[in-house]
Amino acid sequence: MAAYLKLILLYFGLLISRCLGGDPLVKFQFDYSYKTISPLGVPQQVIVVNDRFPGPPIEVVTNNNVEVDVNNKLDEPLLVNCHEMNACYRNGIQLKDNPWQDGVRATNCPIPPKASFTYRFQVKDQIGSFFYQPSINFQRASGGFGPFFIGNRSVIPLPFPLPDADIVLMIGDWYTRDHKALRADLDAGKDLGMPDGVLINGKGPYQYNTSLVPDGIEYESIQVEPGKTYRFRVHNVGISTSLNFRIQNHNLDLVETEGYYTSQTNYSNFDIHVGQSYTFLVTMDQNASSDYYIVASARFQNESLWQRVTGVAILHYSNSKGKAAGPLPDPPNDFYDKTWSMNQARSVRQNGSASGARPNPQGSFHYGNINVTDTYIFQSLPPTTIHGKHGATLNGISFVNPKTPILLADWKDVKGDYKLDFPSRPLTGHHRLDTSIINGTFKGFAEIVFQNNDTVMQTFHMDGFSFYVVGMDYGVWSEDRRGSYNNWDAIYRCTVQVFPGAWTAVLVYLDNPGTWNIRAGNLDRWYLGQETYIKLVNHEDKSSLFSAPDNVRFCGALASLQKETGGAKSINWNTNLLGILLIVVFVALVDLH
Repeated sequence: MAAYLKLILLYFGLLISRCLGGDPLVKFQFDYSYKTISPLGVPQQVIVVNDRFPGPPIEVVTNNNVEVDVNNKLDEPLLVNCHEMNACYRNGIQLKDNPWQDGVRATNCPIPPKASFTYRFQVKDQIGSFFYQPSINFQRASGGFGPFFIGNRSVIPLPFPLPDADIVLMIGDWYTRDHKALRADLDAGKDLGMPDGVLINGKGPYQYNTSLVPDGIEYESIQVEPGKTYRFRVHNVGISTSLNFRIQNHNLDLVETEGYYTSQTNYSNFDIHVGQSYTFLVTMDQNASSDYYIVASARFQNESLWQRVTGVAILHYSNSKGKAAGPLPDPPNDFYDKTWSMNQARSVRQNGSASGARPNPQGSFHYGNINVTDTYIFQSLPPTTIHGKHGATLNGISFVNPKTPILLADWKDVKGDYKLDFPSRPLTGHHRLDTSIINGTFKGFAEIVFQNNDTVMQTFHMDGFSFYVVGMDYGVWSEDRRGSYNNWDAIYRCTVQVFPGAWTAVLVYLDNPGTWNIRAGNLDRWYLGQETYIKLVNHEDKSSLFSAPDNVRFCGALASLQKETGGAKSINWNTNLLGILLIVVFVALVDLH
C-alpha cells in the first residue's frame, strides 16, 4: 500500500508540474513611495520604487513565472502596467497573457493607499527589453518606472555574439512640477508646455554648456572597458517628447525592439519615441583620448528654443585620458527632409532567420498571406473641450473609465458600465465622452490604421498583443495605400510612432481572449482620454479566458466584496487540482491503515 501511495503522489506531482509548466518562480517586492530629490537642481517630490529612481530592474528568463508584490505607500491609488504583456501566435501555438494582471484602469481596480497587490504572470515564450510603469493619475510623470528585461533560455542561441555586459538607459523628458500639478494643468485645459529637461537614468545633464546646465547637477556616467561590446537597452519613459539617441563617435547596431530581434543595422543616431524600447550593440572601439557624450535630445521642436531639453550622460573608458569637452555630436538635420525619421523607422525590419524565445525562426509566421477580417481606422485630433471637460479623442470619443472594471463587470454580471459600440471609423459631428469599447472578432486578423490629425508626434500601444508594422506615410490613409505595405519582414512590436499629418498601419492577430487596452503612448493624450479597449470572447471555449485570481481586488459596484487590503500570498496552484490531490492522498492513507 505504501508503494501505491508513492505512485499516487508521484503521478500527481508530475501532473502539477505539467500544469505549472515546471518553470521557475521569480519573486519581487516593490514599495512605491515618495522621495524628495533634485534631478535638475530643483528639489521636487518623485515616485520611487524601493527608494530607487528609476525603480529596480525586473530581470527574468523566458517562461519564468513572475510574482511582483506591490505595496502602495503613496497618498493616492496606484496601478502598475508592464509593457511586456504582449501575446503572439506562431506556428499554430497560442501564447496568451492574462488580462487580470494587465494593470490598467478599465480592467483592474486600483491599489488603494496603504494596501498591496501581487501581480502574477508568466513571461511565456518572450524575450527582450521592456519597462514597467504606473498607469493612472499621471503618476509616470513623477517616476515609478523601471526596466524589465527577459533573457533567452540557455538552449536558445542569440543571433549575435554574447555581449560583455548589459547597460540600461531610461531616457525621457522631465518637468520640475510633479504629476499632481501637471494633471491639474491638463484638467484646466492648459498645455504642459516645454519640459524642463531630459533625464538619463533619473539624472540630469552633464555640464557640457555652463549657460544651459547649472553647477551641481548629478549626471549618469557609464563605465566601460576598451574593446568590449555592450548591449544598451534604451527606453523612452518620458511624457510626450520624441528623443534622438546617440553616443559620440560610436555606432549603434540595432538588434532588438520590444521582444523581437531586428535585422542588424548600424546607425549613428536613432529616434526613440515615447514608450518605445530598443536594444543596440555598441563596441568600445575608440582611442579614449577623452570621455564621450551620450546624448538624448528633443526632436521635431524648435531646436534653439528647446536646446536645454537635452539629456547628456558620459561614456567613460577605463583608460580615458580626460573629460568630455566641446560641442555635443550633431542631431539629425532634417529641416529640408521631413521623411528622414520616417525612413529610419521603415528601415527597422524583423530578423527572419533568428530564433526568438523558442527554437524556430520567429519570422516563420507568414502574416502577409492571411486575409484581413476587420479594419479599424483610429483618428486622433488635438485636445478640445467636450461638454465642459478638456479631452483628447480617438474617432471622436474621449474615453471615460468605468466605475466597475470591465473584467469584474463581466464576471459578476454588472450591467451598463460600458458599451460595445466603438466605431471602426472616425465619427463625424460632435465629439463625446463615453465608455465605448470595441467588440472584437476572436481570432480575427485585424488591420489597424492610426491616422494622426493632431499637431504632435504620437505613439500608440496595444496591451496583450504585438503587431506587424506594415506601413507608414504622410497624408490621409486610403485603401490603395495597402499596395505599399511591407508583407514580408515587417517588425513585430507593441508601440509604434505615428507622425503628425501621417498614418501608420499595423496588422494584428486577435487570438488572446480578454479585454485589452489600446492607447496613446503620449501621457498627456492618454490621461485626457485618447484610448479604448477591445473585447475578445472565445465563444467556443469560454475556459480559454483566465479566471479571476484569488487575490482579485473589487471596486465600483462591487466594492462591498473587497475584504482584505493586502496582496494574497497563496501559492499559485490550481485549487481544484490541489483539492483532488488531498482527497486522493487522504483515501490512500485510510486504506493504508
